[in-house]
Amino acid sequence: MKLILTNSGTESCVLNGFPGVSLTSTPTGDPIGAAASRDDTQPVANVVLAPGKSGFAQLRYTQAGNYPECTQVPATGFRVYPPEETASLFIPQQRTACSNTNINLLSVQAFQAG
Repeated sequence: MKLILTNSGTESCVLNGFPGVSLTSTPTGDPIGAAASRDDTQPVANVVLAPGKSGFAQLRYTQAGNYPECTQVPATGFRVYPPEETASLFIPQQRTACSNTNINLLSVQAFQAG
């Protein structure tokens, strides 16, 4: 799936790098299990976004049921931290997470121009 960020400001901005992504049980809840690992098959580049333009990062989710040792728990969505930001966004989407932090269900690539 693609994580798409759109510049809603009046001036250009730059996305550079990877978002931080984790599954959560509520929009303000703690992360469940391991955060997304970085998939560095896509090079990191400055993505300049003019007002109204978007950039995206490819996010991959592996089914929790693929891991017999997974302690499955429901997640209501993804918490996403844009690069260089401390405030997060929430994307509601029901998934099954693993509470085990040694099982990584998520991987994410660096942002690219949309």
